[in-house]
Order: sequence, then C-alpha cells, then structure tokens
Amino acid sequence: MCALYFVRAIELYHQRIQWLLEDSRKVFGLIKGNKVGLLVDVSDISCGPRLFEFQKDLLCLIDEQLCYKKQLYFLSFGTEISSLWENPTNVNVRILDEARQWVQELQPSGGCNLLKALKKVLTMRELNSLVLIVGSCPDQSSEILSDYIQQCTVGRKLLIHTITYECSNHVPPAVLKNLAEVVGGRYHCYSSKSENYDSSDVYLLLCESQKAKNILSSIKETFQGRIGDSVIGRVQDISKEFIKLMPASFLPKPPKHEEPLVIQMPSFLAKTSAAWLKTNGLKAKKLSLYQVLAPNAFSPVEEFVPILQKTVSSTLHEKAMMQFEWHDGTVKNVHVDPPILYDYQKQLDRMVRTYERRIDWLSIASRRIWGTVCERRVVILVDISVTNSLYIIHIQHSLRLLLEEQMSNKDFFNIIAFGSDIKSWKPEMVPSNPENLQSAWRWVLSLQCKGSRNFMSALRRAVEVDLKDKDKHVSQGLYLLTTGVPDQEMHAVSTYVADVCGGCDLQLHVCLFSINGFDPNGIIPSRYASPNETASTFREIAHAANGRFHWFGETGIYESDDISIIVSEMEKAVNYSQKCALLVESLKQRSGTQLVNQFIPEEDLKMLLKKERTRAQKLLPPKPTALTLARMNIKDNHEGEKNAALKALTWRPTSAKAEIPPPQPIKEWTQTSVKKKHKSRKQSQISLSVFYIDKGKNVGAVYRKYPKKKSMRRSVPVATLPKEEEICSSKEWLNKYSIKKLKLELPRIMFGPNCVHQKKMVESLHKKVSAKYCTIFPSVEINGIVKHLQFQPKELEDYVEQMERVLRCYIRRIQWLLSGSRRLFGTILETKVCILIDTSGSMDPYLQQVTKELTSLIWEQLRKNNARFNLLKFAEDIDTWQEFLVEATDETCHDAVQWVSKFQAHGNTCVLKALQKAFCFQDLEALYVLTDGKPDTSCSLILKEVEKIRKKQTIKIHTISFNCSDRRANEFLKKLASQTGGRYHRCIGDMDGQLAAHRMLTEGFDDDDDPVFPFFEGDDLKKLAQEVAKARSFLMQAKSFRLLLEKWNLDQKDNTFFKKNPQVTSQYKTSH
Repeated sequence: MCALYFVRAIELYHQRIQWLLEDSRKVFGLIKGNKVGLLVDVSDISCGPRLFEFQKDLLCLIDEQLCYKKQLYFLSFGTEISSLWENPTNVNVRILDEARQWVQELQPSGGCNLLKALKKVLTMRELNSLVLIVGSCPDQSSEILSDYIQQCTVGRKLLIHTITYECSNHVPPAVLKNLAEVVGGRYHCYSSKSENYDSSDVYLLLCESQKAKNILSSIKETFQGRIGDSVIGRVQDISKEFIKLMPASFLPKPPKHEEPLVIQMPSFLAKTSAAWLKTNGLKAKKLSLYQVLAPNAFSPVEEFVPILQKTVSSTLHEKAMMQFEWHDGTVKNVHVDPPILYDYQKQLDRMVRTYERRIDWLSIASRRIWGTVCERRVVILVDISVTNSLYIIHIQHSLRLLLEEQMSNKDFFNIIAFGSDIKSWKPEMVPSNPENLQSAWRWVLSLQCKGSRNFMSALRRAVEVDLKDKDKHVSQGLYLLTTGVPDQEMHAVSTYVADVCGGCDLQLHVCLFSINGFDPNGIIPSRYASPNETASTFREIAHAANGRFHWFGETGIYESDDISIIVSEMEKAVNYSQKCALLVESLKQRSGTQLVNQFIPEEDLKMLLKKERTRAQKLLPPKPTALTLARMNIKDNHEGEKNAALKALTWRPTSAKAEIPPPQPIKEWTQTSVKKKHKSRKQSQISLSVFYIDKGKNVGAVYRKYPKKKSMRRSVPVATLPKEEEICSSKEWLNKYSIKKLKLELPRIMFGPNCVHQKKMVESLHKKVSAKYCTIFPSVEINGIVKHLQFQPKELEDYVEQMERVLRCYIRRIQWLLSGSRRLFGTILETKVCILIDTSGSMDPYLQQVTKELTSLIWEQLRKNNARFNLLKFAEDIDTWQEFLVEATDETCHDAVQWVSKFQAHGNTCVLKALQKAFCFQDLEALYVLTDGKPDTSCSLILKEVEKIRKKQTIKIHTISFNCSDRRANEFLKKLASQTGGRYHRCIGDMDGQLAAHRMLTEGFDDDDDPVFPFFEGDDLKKLAQEVAKARSFLMQAKSFRLLLEKWNLDQKDNTFFKKNPQVTSQYKTSH
C-alpha cells in the first residue's frame, strides 16, 4: 500500500507539470501575489522582429492570470521607461481595458535599461510581487541588478519572478536565472523554437518525482525475497506503472520532437578550426606583421674599424628608420610607410570580422553541442546514466540535431549508448543514408537512463568492433557526449585511449554537457567530481587521443578548442594592429610636429599659425646670389642638366664662416627671367628654395623646376556592384554588371593603339629598326601581336583588387541562385505566373522532393513577392488548383500547400494539353513548366501549336528539366523556352557548384584551374559561370603581368647600377 502512495504522488506531479505547461503559464509561468508590478522589455532586439506574437501572449496573460489580481502596475522599459499609471491601481473592467490598449500600443524603444525600470518600480511599497519579462540582454550586469534589488528589499517581502521570452542568445537566460537565484526568486525561460526550456517550478516537481522513484525502487529491493509472490507481483505491477510515468514522459519537449528527421545535406566539407586556419589564418594570408615589414626591415650593421681598433655599429639606419623588436628577439631597423600600415590595419580588421563570423557559426545549431564533425567514419558514444534522467530530452534533441545537420555526408556511422550496460544501435557501422539516419533516430527515442557511467566498456566496444580495421582506414572519429566523470580511473582511461589512437588516423573528441551538479537527496553518481575537475579530466583524455575538447551547458559554450584557436588568432591580429599603431605614433613623435604641438596651448597655437600665415604672405622672394645664377646657367645647358641638379642639391659650405658670394644686380636677373617667360608659356614656373647653412645667419638657395605633366594613362575604374541580390535573369543582370559594362576588360585598359610594337625601315641601314621606347617598356605577345606594358605594378594591383571584388559578387550571385527554391525552379521573375508540375508515373520516386521544393517556392518567392499565381499538375489528365490567378496571401499559400501535398504520380506526360489549359488564364505573364522527360505527343507539333497561341497573346514559357538525362527531351525544352522568350533551367551539379563557390570565397582565386564550377546547362547559371571564367582569366593575366613588371624593374635597377659603376662591371667580367 505504501508503494501505491508514491505512484499516486508521481501521477500528481505529472498532472501539475502538464497544468504548468498550458496556456499563458507555458509562456510566463505562474504569477503569484495579488499586487503585481509588471515590467516589460520593449528593446529593439526584444520586440522588433516578434512584436505581434509578444503582444498576443501579453493579452493572453492579462485575460488568464492578471485579471484575478487585486492591484496592477504596468511599466515598459527600453532606453527610457514609460508607465501606464502613476501608481498601482485597483483592478476593474476599465483598468483591464486600459491595460489591453497599452499592450497593443507597445513599440520598440532602443536598449534594455532594466536598472532604470527597477529604480522606478521598487519605490512602490504597496506591491508584493514583481514580474520581469525580458527578451534581450540587460544593459547592466546581473551583479549590479541583484545588489540593487537586495538593498531595496531589505525587511520587505517581495516576490521576484524573472521571465526570458524568445531569446535566441544564451546570455539573457543565464543573467536572469542568476538574478532570480541570488534574490531568492523564481525564473522561467520560454522559447518556441529552442530545445532549452527551464523553469524553477517545473524543476522542483521533477526533483520530487525523482525522489519518489528512488523510494519506490528501495521498497522493491526491500520486499524482494522476504514476502510472498503476490506482494512481489504487486510491487512489479507498480514498477510498470511507474515506468510509464518516467520523467522523460512529462519533461517539456521541443516542437516536433518525435517526428521524423528533416535531413540536411551540408553544402561544404566541415573542417576543424586548425585546418581552417591553414588557408584562412594570418600567416596563410601573408598578413603577419613580420611578413609585411620584412621587405623594409634591415639588421644593424657592425664592422671592425682598424683605426679605432674596435667594432663599430652603423648609426645611419638608426637615424633614418625605426627600431622594432623581431619575433626572434633581435632588433631590426624598419622603414615605416604609414599608408601601407594603414591598409594593413584595414586588412586585419576584415580578418577579425571573418573570425567573428566563424565563431558565430561554431556557436549555433548542432555545432554548439558537438562542434564540427569532420571525419568520414564516425562512432557516437552517448552517456545515458541514471544521473541524466532529467536531461534525456536534451540528449535526444542533441542527437537529433547531429543526425539532421552533420551526418548525411558521412561514409559510415554507429551509435553506442552506455550506462552500466552497453547498448549499440547496430552490430557494426552502417552507411550514412536517409533510411539509416531515420532508423537511428527512432532508436534514440527509445533510450532510457539507468545505471552508472561504464565508459571504458563502451570505448572498448567501439574500438574492437566498429573500428576493428582502424589501421586500414583514414578519417575516423569517436564523439563522446557525457555529463560526468567515468566509473574507471582517469589514468587508466587516458593510457588506453593514447594506446588505441596512436599509430592510426583515429581521434576521440569529448563533448561535455555541464548540468547543475547533483541533488544530495536524489541520485548520487558512483564517482563525483566538481565541474572544473570533470572538465580537466576529459580535456586530458581528448588531447591524449589527438582530439578536441568541447564543454557546453544550457546557457552556452564554456570552452571549445575550435573556438579557442580562432580567438587566439584574433588576439594575434589585435596585437599586430597595436604594434602598427605604436610604430606610426613613434614616427610622428620623431618628426617633432606632434611633440611641439602638445606643449603649446590651443589658443596660442591658433594665434601662432595665424601669424605664420600672415608672415608668409608678406615675405618677398629672396634675391638670387651669384652661386644661384651659376646653377641656373648650368641647368640651362641640356647636356649638363643632371650633373647641375646633383651639384645644386649636394653643395655644402666648407665651414660655418663661409658666406654666399655677392649677388648680381637685380635688374639683369629680372630681364633674363622675363625673356624666358615669354619664350615659352608651356615651360614650368621657376621657384627658389631658401635654406640656412650650418650655423649663423648665412643663407643658401636652390633652384628647382616643377614641370606639370598631364597623364594620358587610363586609370582602373572602380566597379559599382549591387549590395543586395536583384530579382532578374542573368542576362539582364549582366547587362548592368558584366566585365564589359564595368569597363574592366584587361586588353581595353592596358593595350591601346600606342602599345603595339612598331618597326620602321631605315633606308641608310637597309633594315627595320624598333622605336626608341621599345627598350623602356617590357613586351608581351597578345594574340600573335607584340605589345608593350605601360602599366605600373601599383595600377595592376588596383586592377586585381577590383577584379577580385567583381568575382566575389559573381560567386555570391551563383550561391544565391543555388539556394532555396531557386535551386530547382530557378528565379521567378514575373508577378502573374502559373506553375505546371509533371505528375506522370516516371515522377513517382521524386514526387516527395518536388512537392517539398514547390512548398518552399510558394512561400519563399511567390508569397514574398506578392505574386498572383495558380498551380497546375498534368499527367494523363489536367488538374488545376484554382480556375484563375489568385493573390499570394497567407491563407491562399496555406491552401496551395495543402493541395500540393496530395500529389500522386501516375500515367503519361501530356504537355500540350497542360499548356493549352494554362494559356486560358487571364492576365497571365509567364508559365513555369517542370517535367522529367519527353512529352507523349510530337515535339515539333507542340512548338507549332505554342507559336500559334503566342500570336494572340505574348506569354513566356520557362522550362525546368528535372532529373532528365534524355538529350532530345532537354533539347526540346531549350527550344520551347528560347522560342517564347523564356529561360531553360536544369538542376544538375548544384552541390558541386556550392562547394566550388565556397572554396573560391575562402581559398581565393590564385589557381585558374581549381576550383572550377561544374558545367551548368541552365541559362542563368551558365551565363554567370562563363562570366566568372572570363574574369578569372583576366585576373590571372593581370597577376602574371605584375610579376613580369616587377622582374623587369628589378633588372633595370641592376643594369643602371652596373652602368654607374664600370669598375664593378669590369671586375664581374674578369671573374667570369
């Protein structure tokens, strides 16, 4: 009889939990107290995207719970706060109507200033219950909020109830839960999509039901063997009743938890962060600070001076350059170029944003729990010990996410669950196909938690059975999901793991799920360790097996090797950026301008600059001296121009007492200059630069000439590219953004008519002679014609940068065309369309896939673009959804989806009747025809009949070839689309295309042959792929021309050096 009481208690707990999960209690929990203050978060993040649903739930809360309270006080908070009433108000019909009206008028308002709201509401002493509804992270930390609440509620009985509503981020639930626990209140977490459902009320009931289960088990053990069979049988019956009421049966479950998997095919191969950084790290991208500074870094020079009889260091570099500590501890002299460092810092900023996106990607979906599953042969080890009874739904949902998102592209897999005993889904690993994945999920739903953690036996089972041929295969991985330390000693497990994984391509990755410890009154595990000790244990085990360690909980990720290595790379980028800033700042301080300005007050500085400008306007040009005029005469001589310039710039007085020779009369100089001025207006203006000589007041002047040259070179245009994808065909899109329209065709930019290599017959020599500039520019052969490169490396770098921008835009367009419903149906361009679907017998194996994609098309394209549409299916007979085109509303789209779900494949393919029926719809602009083969009637007959109909009304026909390998059938669809001005689309090579696009965006465009897009047959994808190939060809040519120019310039410098140093040339010839 005693056992029956516990079964009834468990039933009572079950009923209570079910009641708590109904109506407004499911969203907001149970509101206690009779004088309630309600604080509502209306920040942009909380209310912006889901305001309507939030208002609907609040109205339900008022009608079901708040209407029975004695007093109410409503306050909304964002950046500012706004209250409905000045003070708590007694509840009546009018007050409830005002509250409903207030809820319906809520609007998003900036941030989430919860502290300001608390300061307002905690001054109202008459309230005995405070409800906080938050949908985003508060602006203040939980420590500040909890301290303030505790100070304001000393000696006051106030019930605190915190609620997180639809938080996609894990931080707000953690903050509010911690706040409630510190102030002794209750918390409630609601999310309609996430698997995380947390409530203090539900948690207490689950703990009590677990205690009842333990007592019931103890009663069974106590009575076993001591009393008659009738009593034992009764206890066993009670145990069976309890099994039906196990915690897993009434734990809150995510939506559609027990439905079949929705399997996704990953669009690219997963990589560990270490492997990803090999192609995307700073060193791989040549963005290490030392790689950037290396061309302009020089080691200090030390030489022995015989006169001084000691080694002397060169001080030239120290005066002209900055000293910088290298990665090996040495100090180098570095030439600092601020523009280069500024561009480098911008590149570092872009890389940091890339790393942030990588971390965000690693922190969502199944990767938040399992990390990235990279191996091809995978065995999953799942901990189902009895201590996980309250978390079995979390474990099942984690496995569901893994099977849906990351397992469909593996070769083989198996799942092993372990408690005290070992349960294997299959005797050995099986291929990872949809049937096996669905079977594995059904097996996971039947798992029940019992026993301890016999991890060693599960590991031996996986290694000795599933991975018995581990030496013969590569890319093998074990993934362990557990919540605590194993039964065996850690050193024994580590030794076994290191021995098993050594010498073969096998890794053990640990996914540690951190739960809220254990209840001393409930289930005590066989071996217990603190969370940090548990993490340290499994971290050592994972690293001993060359694997990765991943530690997460209900509130987010605590530690991850994949994320840690990315964070380390981000810190390295920030460190490089700080060193760049330090170098530039040191350069500014050395120049002296900034240091001088630091010690001058702002008002005095402005006055000083004003005086300097005034003085500069009144300053007369200096009179030329004899020395200056002598230089000017030398400069007029064409043959001695270079030597004169060199003498003028390098002349120095012999001593501080030296004086400038007396000047000539000013009149004579003026006449000379005037004559030169009138001689040629095109000559550049003459300017004199005055400078002081050593010490004293002696002055020198240098004659300089600044010719103004007009550049005839074509600059590289800046491409104007779209920020968002446009709904149009590739032909229309390329009319605006093709390489030709963007004026980025390399031959047109680089090779004009003046670039052609010219030879002219010289009669005296009786042969053709090249032009003078042939020795100035390098030559290349383009289409059999020798042309000269007149571009500079910097201009080619600009062209490469622009072309890479264009290529990325093209590839993102291809990714967009290969995503969603556009993958199968292409892009719907018109707003008045009819979709024709082939439901003949040959479509039977693929009809489920087509209906799924058609559903996506209805919502993603037709509903989003507010189109008017109709649906028509054709086989032997014709069946239409509606008799006319209808507006795409939520109601009509739901009805269309219901109609589509009833498709059945049978009969032949009657294309002509379907087209004739579709042409009868009024205001029709285009037809979209999906079929998998040739029509039953003659193809030429269909083309003729369509042409007759189109003479009366111009309607485009876009054809879609689905899983059709018949060349003649595809040719017919191409002709039908071309004849009517439509487009031909064929869904083939989409996965290869996605992979190639991803590799191009991540690995760059260095290789012209890899990766490449597959051969697309559809018009839109084919045109874009051809434009990408053309752009990559121009990009590779530009890079080769840049290398040619750099080599040419280097050779020219070497030749100039030998010409200026004939002694070196003669020595070089003698030695050779």
